[in-house]
Amino acid sequence: MAGLYIHIPFCRGKCPYCDFYSLPCEEGAMDAYVRRTEAVLAQWGGMPITTIYFGGGTPSLLGPERLSRLLRQARKSFPLAPPGEVTLEANPTHVNEAFFAALAEAGFTRLSMGMQSADREELKLLGRAHSPENVEEAVKAAQRAGFRNISLDIMLGLPGGSREKLGRTIAFASGLGVQHISAYILKVEPGTPFASAGLVLPDGDETAEEYLFCVEELARQGFFQYEISNFSRPGFESRHNLIYWQGEEYLGIGPGAHSFQNGRRFYFPRDLEGFLAGSAPADDGPGGSFPEYAMLRLRLTEGLSEAGCGERFGPAGERAFRRLLENAKTCPPHLIRISPQSLRFTPEGFLVSNALLLRLLEDAGT
Repeated sequence: MAGLYIHIPFCRGKCPYCDFYSLPCEEGAMDAYVRRTEAVLAQWGGMPITTIYFGGGTPSLLGPERLSRLLRQARKSFPLAPPGEVTLEANPTHVNEAFFAALAEAGFTRLSMGMQSADREELKLLGRAHSPENVEEAVKAAQRAGFRNISLDIMLGLPGGSREKLGRTIAFASGLGVQHISAYILKVEPGTPFASAGLVLPDGDETAEEYLFCVEELARQGFFQYEISNFSRPGFESRHNLIYWQGEEYLGIGPGAHSFQNGRRFYFPRDLEGFLAGSAPADDGPGGSFPEYAMLRLRLTEGLSEAGCGERFGPAGERAFRRLLENAKTCPPHLIRISPQSLRFTPEGFLVSNALLLRLLEDAGT
């Protein structure tokens, strides 16, 4: 199982919380990017894959013709095992039923849209150009075009936020008939406009209460939690993102995209001009160690198992799991669930997962 990620580094404007690599969407730059990416896909092809993910940036800004070209080349270069999940990230503006119909015909099977909130004031705070009505129109247009696997992003921990506002956002998203919701806690990243403005976020206790409410309310609406920030109706987990969290291989193409293959990590620098000029990716060191595998698996609600560690690392992995299990017994029981063969974090545990991982992984490497 492996995935292909294609980074589309173009946006109409930079959201004040975003630290992803993105640039203004100039037509000439987008044309040049598509030509170069087609060439890289042709050059690097051959690896069998199960998913393709177009992320950004705002990939939908390329338009259906450019996106179809890239998908054709990707499928020509990389054998995609059926049924094949092909995801496109999109903003709920400047899209319509004709746009989505062209994507469906090209072979895209899943959409991920950045809703963030159903509250107008929160959308304004986040610098989003769309309204709740735009989200509803975009989702319904995609559904009419045949998409039956749609995800919406929402944000938690906003200044001035409340459980009531969040509850309305969740009810709004659920009422649109989508299959997946990603719920992210707002963080102020260095170098972003929010950081420059000194945005003050709610305290940790408030955000924790909001997160736990989100988990409960999404479950009540029929979305089960399968990862720290991800919830889906049964059978609609993001198969591409599961590749990351299960420690499988993936190839990332485009400026800022990261890869993991044959035990090594590498990435394309965040430099569009360099990418267009043919710059090679930079080495990022070895990957796939036991601590890394355990850290990724513990993002999932199913957690880490002795059988999985043995399958991945052999007897050394089983011994490392048992050391980790002993460390887990010193953790507060409301944060972690343990059995002789497995362990997993509770929703409360996810909130302090970094601290838990430090304790669990002490002397637990293979």
